[in-house]
Amino acid sequence: MLGQGAPSAVEPQTTDIAILGAGAVGQLICHQLHSAGLAVGLIAREISASPSEATDWQDLVFCPMPSNDANTDSVSYRVPQFGLNSTSLQQIKLLIMCVKAYQVLDAISPLLEKLSPQCHILLLHNGMGPHLALTPKLNGRGLSLGTTSQGVLRQSRWQVRQTGQGLTQFGHFTGPALNQTLQDGLLKAIPNSEWVEAIIPCLWQKLAVNAAINPLTALHQCPNGTLAQAQFTQIIASILDELVEVAAHDSVELNRQFLEERVYRVIELTAANFSSMHQDVAHHRPTEIEQINGYICDRASAHGLSAPINAQICQAIKQLSATKPKI
Repeated sequence: MLGQGAPSAVEPQTTDIAILGAGAVGQLICHQLHSAGLAVGLIAREISASPSEATDWQDLVFCPMPSNDANTDSVSYRVPQFGLNSTSLQQIKLLIMCVKAYQVLDAISPLLEKLSPQCHILLLHNGMGPHLALTPKLNGRGLSLGTTSQGVLRQSRWQVRQTGQGLTQFGHFTGPALNQTLQDGLLKAIPNSEWVEAIIPCLWQKLAVNAAINPLTALHQCPNGTLAQAQFTQIIASILDELVEVAAHDSVELNRQFLEERVYRVIELTAANFSSMHQDVAHHRPTEIEQINGYICDRASAHGLSAPINAQICQAIKQLSATKPKI
Protein backbone atom coordinates (compact mmCIF):
# COMPACT_ATOMS: atom_id res chain seq x y z
CA MET A 1 0.00 0.00 0.00
CA LEU A 2 1.13 3.57 -0.61
CA GLY A 3 1.99 5.83 2.32
CA GLN A 4 0.58 9.28 2.95
CA GLY A 5 0.33 11.30 -0.25
CA ALA A 6 3.25 13.68 -0.68
CA PRO A 7 2.78 17.27 -1.77
CA SER A 8 3.99 18.39 -5.17
CA ALA A 9 7.72 19.03 -5.41
CA VAL A 10 7.00 22.69 -6.20
CA GLU A 11 5.10 23.24 -2.95
CA PRO A 12 7.04 24.44 0.10
CA GLN A 13 7.88 21.69 2.51
CA THR A 14 9.43 22.03 5.94
CA THR A 15 11.56 19.06 6.88
CA ASP A 16 12.57 18.97 10.54
CA ILE A 17 14.72 15.83 10.36
CA ALA A 18 17.09 14.77 7.59
CA ILE A 19 18.99 11.52 7.23
CA LEU A 20 22.38 11.38 5.53
CA GLY A 21 23.27 7.82 4.61
CA ALA A 22 20.31 5.98 3.07
CA GLY A 23 21.70 2.48 3.55
CA ALA A 24 19.83 -0.26 5.39
CA VAL A 25 19.83 1.44 8.81
CA GLY A 26 19.16 4.88 7.34
CA GLN A 27 16.11 3.63 5.45
CA LEU A 28 14.84 1.74 8.52
CA ILE A 29 15.05 4.87 10.67
CA CYS A 30 13.48 6.93 7.87
CA HIS A 31 10.52 4.55 7.69
CA GLN A 32 10.03 4.57 11.45
CA LEU A 33 10.11 8.37 11.66
CA HIS A 34 7.83 8.79 8.63
CA SER A 35 5.35 6.25 10.01
CA ALA A 36 5.19 8.25 13.25
CA GLY A 37 4.20 11.36 11.32
CA LEU A 38 7.51 13.17 11.66
CA ALA A 39 8.71 15.47 8.86
CA VAL A 40 11.71 13.47 7.67
CA GLY A 41 13.70 13.62 4.44
CA LEU A 42 16.91 12.36 2.88
CA ILE A 43 20.05 14.19 1.84
CA ALA A 44 21.48 12.80 -1.38
CA ARG A 45 25.15 13.47 -1.97
CA GLU A 46 24.85 12.30 -5.58
CA ILE A 47 22.53 15.19 -6.56
CA SER A 48 24.79 17.98 -5.34
CA ALA A 49 24.53 19.73 -8.69
CA SER A 50 20.76 20.12 -8.54
CA PRO A 51 19.28 23.65 -8.48
CA SER A 52 19.31 25.18 -5.02
CA GLU A 53 15.53 25.51 -4.87
CA ALA A 54 14.78 22.00 -6.17
CA THR A 55 13.30 19.23 -4.05
CA ASP A 56 13.18 15.70 -5.40
CA TRP A 57 10.97 12.96 -4.02
CA GLN A 58 12.21 9.48 -3.33
CA ASP A 59 9.98 6.39 -3.26
CA LEU A 60 11.01 3.76 -0.74
CA VAL A 61 9.72 0.31 0.21
CA PHE A 62 9.79 -1.15 3.70
CA CYS A 63 9.18 -4.84 4.43
CA PRO A 64 8.38 -5.61 8.08
CA MET A 65 9.38 -8.75 9.92
CA PRO A 66 7.08 -11.75 9.44
CA SER A 67 4.50 -11.92 12.20
CA ASN A 68 1.41 -13.97 12.96
CA ASP A 69 -0.45 -11.10 14.59
CA ALA A 70 0.48 -8.11 12.44
CA ASN A 71 0.20 -6.90 8.89
CA THR A 72 3.41 -7.85 7.10
CA ASP A 73 2.62 -6.36 3.70
CA SER A 74 5.32 -4.21 2.16
CA VAL A 75 4.79 -0.49 2.67
CA SER A 76 5.58 2.05 -0.06
CA TYR A 77 6.07 5.68 0.91
CA ARG A 78 7.65 8.87 -0.36
CA VAL A 79 9.94 11.37 1.33
CA PRO A 80 11.64 14.58 0.14
CA GLN A 81 15.24 14.27 -0.98
CA PHE A 82 17.58 17.24 -0.96
CA GLY A 83 20.83 17.81 -2.78
CA LEU A 84 23.86 19.37 -1.15
CA ASN A 85 22.94 22.77 -2.60
CA SER A 86 19.31 22.78 -1.53
CA THR A 87 18.16 25.87 0.37
CA SER A 88 15.93 23.53 2.41
CA LEU A 89 18.99 22.41 4.36
CA GLN A 90 18.64 25.59 6.42
CA GLN A 91 15.30 24.34 7.75
CA ILE A 92 16.64 21.10 9.19
CA LYS A 93 16.60 20.93 12.97
CA LEU A 94 18.13 17.46 13.33
CA LEU A 95 20.61 15.72 11.03
CA ILE A 96 20.96 11.97 11.58
CA MET A 97 24.20 10.56 10.20
CA CYS A 98 23.80 6.90 9.20
CA VAL A 99 26.93 6.60 7.07
CA LYS A 100 29.80 4.25 7.86
CA ALA A 101 32.05 5.47 10.67
CA TYR A 102 34.98 6.16 8.34
CA GLN A 103 32.72 8.27 6.10
CA VAL A 104 31.42 10.65 8.77
CA LEU A 105 33.85 13.55 8.43
CA ASP A 106 33.96 13.55 4.62
CA ALA A 107 30.18 13.25 4.40
CA ILE A 108 29.30 16.03 6.81
CA SER A 109 32.02 18.54 5.88
CA PRO A 110 30.18 19.95 2.80
CA LEU A 111 27.06 20.43 4.91
CA LEU A 112 28.40 22.28 7.92
CA GLU A 113 28.38 25.69 6.23
CA LYS A 114 24.90 25.11 4.78
CA LEU A 115 23.05 23.83 7.85
CA SER A 116 21.50 26.17 10.37
CA PRO A 117 23.77 27.03 13.33
CA GLN A 118 21.03 25.54 15.51
CA CYS A 119 20.88 22.21 13.64
CA HIS A 120 21.61 19.32 15.99
CA ILE A 121 23.76 16.39 14.79
CA LEU A 122 23.14 12.75 15.73
CA LEU A 123 25.71 10.08 14.84
CA LEU A 124 24.33 6.57 14.43
CA HIS A 125 26.99 4.12 13.27
CA ASN A 126 29.11 1.18 14.39
CA GLY A 127 32.41 1.82 16.11
CA MET A 128 33.74 4.89 17.88
CA GLY A 129 36.03 7.80 17.12
CA PRO A 130 34.24 10.14 14.69
CA HIS A 131 32.60 11.99 17.60
CA LEU A 132 36.03 13.12 18.82
CA ALA A 133 37.16 14.28 15.39
CA LEU A 134 33.86 16.02 14.61
CA THR A 135 33.46 17.96 17.87
CA PRO A 136 35.95 20.78 17.02
CA LYS A 137 34.18 21.36 13.69
CA LEU A 138 30.65 21.84 15.08
CA ASN A 139 30.86 25.63 15.53
CA GLY A 140 28.62 25.55 18.58
CA ARG A 141 26.13 22.95 17.35
CA GLY A 142 24.91 20.19 19.62
CA LEU A 143 26.04 16.59 19.10
CA SER A 144 24.29 13.44 20.24
CA LEU A 145 25.37 9.85 19.74
CA GLY A 146 23.37 6.69 19.24
CA THR A 147 23.58 2.95 18.78
CA THR A 148 21.02 0.45 17.54
CA SER A 149 20.75 -3.33 17.54
CA GLN A 150 17.83 -3.41 15.13
CA GLY A 151 18.37 -5.86 12.30
CA VAL A 152 17.73 -4.75 8.73
CA LEU A 153 18.64 -6.10 5.30
CA ARG A 154 18.89 -4.05 2.15
CA GLN A 155 17.08 -5.91 -0.62
CA SER A 156 17.56 -3.33 -3.36
CA ARG A 157 18.67 0.30 -3.60
CA TRP A 158 15.44 1.64 -2.10
CA GLN A 159 13.94 -1.42 -0.39
CA VAL A 160 14.82 -2.85 3.01
CA ARG A 161 13.47 -5.64 5.17
CA GLN A 162 13.60 -5.60 8.95
CA THR A 163 15.20 -8.83 10.19
CA GLY A 164 15.37 -8.28 13.93
CA GLN A 165 14.23 -6.11 16.78
CA GLY A 166 16.67 -4.67 19.26
CA LEU A 167 17.50 -1.87 21.65
CA THR A 168 18.23 1.62 20.33
CA GLN A 169 19.94 4.12 22.64
CA PHE A 170 20.58 7.82 22.24
CA GLY A 171 22.36 10.30 24.46
CA HIS A 172 23.82 13.81 24.51
CA PHE A 173 27.55 14.22 23.99
CA THR A 174 28.44 17.91 23.63
CA GLY A 175 27.06 21.38 22.87
CA PRO A 176 23.39 22.41 23.18
CA ALA A 177 21.00 19.55 23.94
CA LEU A 178 18.53 18.25 21.38
CA ASN A 179 15.21 19.96 22.02
CA GLN A 180 12.69 17.93 23.94
CA THR A 181 10.10 17.78 21.17
CA LEU A 182 12.51 16.14 18.74
CA GLN A 183 13.87 13.89 21.47
CA ASP A 184 10.38 12.70 22.36
CA GLY A 185 9.58 12.23 18.68
CA LEU A 186 12.55 9.92 18.16
CA LEU A 187 11.69 7.79 21.16
CA LYS A 188 8.03 7.53 20.15
CA ALA A 189 8.87 6.59 16.56
CA ILE A 190 11.61 4.01 17.14
CA PRO A 191 10.47 0.86 18.98
CA ASN A 192 12.41 -0.15 22.08
CA SER A 193 14.42 3.06 22.18
CA GLU A 194 15.61 5.10 25.14
CA TRP A 195 17.46 8.30 25.96
CA VAL A 196 20.31 7.66 28.37
CA GLU A 197 22.20 10.10 30.56
CA ALA A 198 25.59 8.54 29.79
CA ILE A 199 25.80 7.38 26.17
CA ILE A 200 29.56 6.71 26.06
CA PRO A 201 29.42 3.56 28.26
CA CYS A 202 26.61 2.26 26.03
CA LEU A 203 28.80 2.77 22.97
CA TRP A 204 31.68 0.93 24.64
CA GLN A 205 29.33 -1.99 25.33
CA LYS A 206 28.28 -2.10 21.68
CA LEU A 207 31.95 -1.73 20.70
CA ALA A 208 32.75 -4.87 22.71
CA VAL A 209 30.23 -6.90 20.70
CA ASN A 210 31.52 -5.56 17.40
CA ALA A 211 35.19 -5.95 18.36
CA ALA A 212 34.70 -9.60 19.25
CA ILE A 213 32.37 -10.71 16.46
CA ASN A 214 33.02 -8.62 13.36
CA PRO A 215 36.74 -9.17 12.71
CA LEU A 216 36.77 -12.83 13.73
CA THR A 217 33.92 -13.72 11.39
CA ALA A 218 35.69 -11.82 8.61
CA LEU A 219 39.05 -13.48 9.23
CA HIS A 220 37.58 -16.98 9.49
CA GLN A 221 34.93 -16.43 6.79
CA CYS A 222 32.17 -17.78 8.99
CA PRO A 223 28.71 -16.85 10.29
CA ASN A 224 28.41 -15.42 13.78
CA GLY A 225 27.36 -18.70 15.36
CA THR A 226 30.70 -20.34 14.60
CA LEU A 227 32.32 -18.14 17.24
CA ALA A 228 30.58 -20.17 19.97
CA GLN A 229 33.12 -22.93 19.33
CA ALA A 230 35.82 -23.47 21.98
CA GLN A 231 38.63 -22.50 19.61
CA PHE A 232 37.52 -18.85 19.79
CA THR A 233 37.08 -18.64 23.57
CA GLN A 234 40.56 -17.36 24.39
CA ILE A 235 40.82 -14.70 21.70
CA ILE A 236 37.35 -13.32 22.52
CA ALA A 237 38.40 -13.17 26.18
CA SER A 238 41.61 -11.33 25.27
CA ILE A 239 39.76 -8.79 23.11
CA LEU A 240 37.41 -8.03 25.99
CA ASP A 241 40.19 -7.91 28.59
CA GLU A 242 42.05 -5.25 26.63
CA LEU A 243 38.86 -3.29 25.92
CA VAL A 244 37.83 -3.20 29.59
CA GLU A 245 41.30 -2.00 30.67
CA VAL A 246 41.41 0.74 28.04
CA ALA A 247 37.86 1.89 28.80
CA ALA A 248 38.75 2.17 32.51
CA HIS A 249 41.55 4.59 31.62
CA ASP A 250 38.94 6.59 29.67
CA SER A 251 36.93 6.77 32.93
CA VAL A 252 34.38 4.22 31.68
CA GLU A 253 33.90 1.32 34.07
CA LEU A 254 32.56 -1.79 32.34
CA ASN A 255 31.38 -5.07 33.84
CA ARG A 256 33.64 -7.69 32.27
CA GLN A 257 31.28 -10.60 32.93
CA PHE A 258 28.29 -8.70 31.56
CA LEU A 259 30.19 -7.90 28.36
CA GLU A 260 31.14 -11.53 27.80
CA GLU A 261 27.58 -12.67 28.40
CA ARG A 262 26.33 -10.05 25.97
CA VAL A 263 28.80 -11.08 23.27
CA TYR A 264 27.83 -14.74 23.48
CA ARG A 265 24.15 -13.83 23.62
CA VAL A 266 24.51 -11.94 20.33
CA ILE A 267 26.46 -14.85 18.85
CA GLU A 268 23.56 -17.14 19.79
CA LEU A 269 20.76 -14.85 18.60
CA THR A 270 22.47 -14.07 15.29
CA ALA A 271 24.06 -17.48 14.71
CA ALA A 272 23.06 -17.69 11.05
CA ASN A 273 23.96 -14.07 10.25
CA PHE A 274 27.12 -12.79 8.60
CA SER A 275 28.57 -9.68 10.22
CA SER A 276 28.89 -6.41 8.32
CA MET A 277 32.69 -6.70 8.36
CA HIS A 278 32.49 -10.22 6.96
CA GLN A 279 30.36 -8.85 4.13
CA ASP A 280 32.63 -5.86 3.57
CA VAL A 281 35.69 -8.08 3.27
CA ALA A 282 33.84 -10.59 1.08
CA HIS A 283 32.80 -7.80 -1.31
CA HIS A 284 36.19 -6.08 -1.16
CA ARG A 285 34.80 -2.93 0.47
CA PRO A 286 36.44 -0.74 3.13
CA THR A 287 35.80 -1.93 6.68
CA GLU A 288 35.22 -0.11 9.95
CA ILE A 289 38.14 -1.89 11.63
CA GLU A 290 39.84 1.43 12.51
CA GLN A 291 36.72 2.58 14.35
CA ILE A 292 36.22 -0.75 16.16
CA ASN A 293 39.36 -2.64 17.23
CA GLY A 294 41.45 0.27 15.98
CA TYR A 295 39.68 2.63 18.37
CA ILE A 296 40.67 0.38 21.28
CA CYS A 297 44.28 0.59 20.10
CA ASP A 298 44.10 4.37 19.67
CA ARG A 299 42.74 4.94 23.15
CA ALA A 300 45.29 2.50 24.60
CA SER A 301 48.09 4.50 22.96
CA ALA A 302 46.63 7.75 24.33
CA HIS A 303 47.07 6.35 27.85
CA GLY A 304 50.49 4.78 27.29
CA LEU A 305 49.01 1.28 27.18
CA SER A 306 49.15 -1.48 24.60
CA ALA A 307 46.39 -3.66 23.20
CA PRO A 308 48.37 -6.32 21.31
CA ILE A 309 45.53 -8.68 20.45
CA ASN A 310 43.35 -5.90 19.04
CA ALA A 311 46.38 -4.54 17.17
CA GLN A 312 47.06 -7.94 15.62
CA ILE A 313 43.41 -8.22 14.57
CA CYS A 314 43.50 -4.75 12.99
CA GLN A 315 46.58 -5.66 10.99
CA ALA A 316 45.10 -8.99 9.89
CA ILE A 317 41.90 -7.33 8.63
CA LYS A 318 43.87 -4.67 6.77
CA GLN A 319 45.96 -7.35 5.08
CA LEU A 320 42.86 -9.35 4.21
CA SER A 321 41.12 -6.28 2.82
CA ALA A 322 44.14 -5.48 0.67
CA THR A 323 44.06 -8.84 -1.11
CA LYS A 324 42.23 -9.21 -4.39
CA PRO A 325 38.82 -10.85 -4.22
CA LYS A 326 38.65 -14.49 -5.21
CA ILE A 327 37.14 -15.22 -8.62
